[in-house]
Amino acid sequence: MTILLLETATTICSVVLSRDGEVLAQAGSAEPNAHSSKLSLFIDQVLCQAGCAIQDLDAVCVSSGPGSYTGLRIGVSSAKGLCYALDIPLLAVPTLRSMATLYFRQHPDYNGLVCPMIDARRMECYTAIYSREGLVKETSADIIEPGIYDAYLQQGPITFIGDGAAKTMDILGGNANALFDNAFQISAEGMLEPAMALFEDGKFEDVAYFEPFYLKDFVAKKPTVKGLR
Repeated sequence: MTILLLETATTICSVVLSRDGEVLAQAGSAEPNAHSSKLSLFIDQVLCQAGCAIQDLDAVCVSSGPGSYTGLRIGVSSAKGLCYALDIPLLAVPTLRSMATLYFRQHPDYNGLVCPMIDARRMECYTAIYSREGLVKETSADIIEPGIYDAYLQQGPITFIGDGAAKTMDILGGNANALFDNAFQISAEGMLEPAMALFEDGKFEDVAYFEPFYLKDFVAKKPTVKGLR
């Protein structure tokens, strides 16, 4: 089973090629606003590194959100195009689940909870809470304030990860059970295990009608790029 994994929901653009649960090749960049220019290049790069033809793909999996509106559109559009052209299944994994899965994969001895956080501007974050067994707190857009996660922190340690975690340290860090892993970086690798499970269970998305999970409505702003009106 060869699956192409695309992560574009955050500032990180990441592509992983996997086969039977193993990473064959990966490429990524944290360059801001570069998803549209980097994604196709990374797809070609990982296929080339693995000596794999695009026709060898059995499925494409995309990070489904929440996250950046533009980033999600880029990833989903690319995934849909590939699946339609190759007539292969489209898989989708929630971004926060992908982050938590990757953290547990990287820390096999950690038995606490994980709270992935995606910066949603100001003091708001897209969050959920996971244990190794699954979802503990549903995905939501939270305004981070003192005491917001006390009911969960009373149960034991929670490690906060993602680009929203750093800005919440001053608010949440006073609790001894609140841990922060600022070295964590989101990657398409986090979708590997969930994508395999989806494929084996036949849980495919409708290529024509699938939409990302934005969580909040998109609000258009005046363009800041010179020359645009």
